[in-house]
Amino acid sequence: MLLGFCAALAAAVLFGSASIVQATAVRRIPRSAGLSTRLVVELLGQPLFLIAMAMNLVGFSLHLVALRSIPLFLAQAGIAASLAVTALLAVRVHDDQLERADWAAVAGTCVGLALLAASSGSVGDETASDTFIIGLYAALAVLAFGGFLASRMQGALSTELLGLLAGFGFAGVSVSARVLPGLAPATVVAAPSAYALAISGALAFLLYSVALQRGSVTGATAPMIVSQTVTPAAVGVLLLHDGIRPGWIPIAAIGFVVTGLGALQLARFEQTVERAA
Repeated sequence: MLLGFCAALAAAVLFGSASIVQATAVRRIPRSAGLSTRLVVELLGQPLFLIAMAMNLVGFSLHLVALRSIPLFLAQAGIAASLAVTALLAVRVHDDQLERADWAAVAGTCVGLALLAASSGSVGDETASDTFIIGLYAALAVLAFGGFLASRMQGALSTELLGLLAGFGFAGVSVSARVLPGLAPATVVAAPSAYALAISGALAFLLYSVALQRGSVTGATAPMIVSQTVTPAAVGVLLLHDGIRPGWIPIAAIGFVVTGLGALQLARFEQTVERAA
């Protein structure tokens, strides 16, 4: 349990730092009209973007340890600290301005996620039925369509929606990783959930990159953190039978409310920063 939680916290540092590196990279290319092949090529041509990908891959390796050894509640809540890392670095690197209410929202989000972590019980199912896997792929199709529509929008709402959808994509990564039948190469290659994991990660990373082009790092990251944390927690409890500690259901509910309110404040925080050409 301790090893898994420490791995989740280490992943948080990498994820939070990678967000800033990724934001720096995407703001060096012209703003895109939406999701496109040209955008992917331009992103891959940015060395900083490749560094961000590497940081996220290492972070995911650590997070995978957490996903396989502790409940989804705790594994996802453990990376909540990445929001604080991102916010602090955004102020220093991109001159994003956080007011007292924003810092209070960061604290509230972290406290809410900590309550969710404290409410977690035993680990549930580690395998999934065929129906579950089919539902996972159907959700990915809906996510891709929603991302396409959100990328055609403008303004702060576009940033918030793209960040939220990116979070759902990263949630798909966590859920897919949880239900992998094993980590041996032969097992992974043959597992449908492994391909769902790869598709979820690629889609989420692209959506988040577009979100970072539309506004502040924290404005894009706040809704992403919430959706990528709350969604796997709900799936874990409702579909994979993760347990909530006896008598802690009210605490878990408070955690969800506090997290949601904190994210709402941060989603309203929107400052357009000047991007390098």
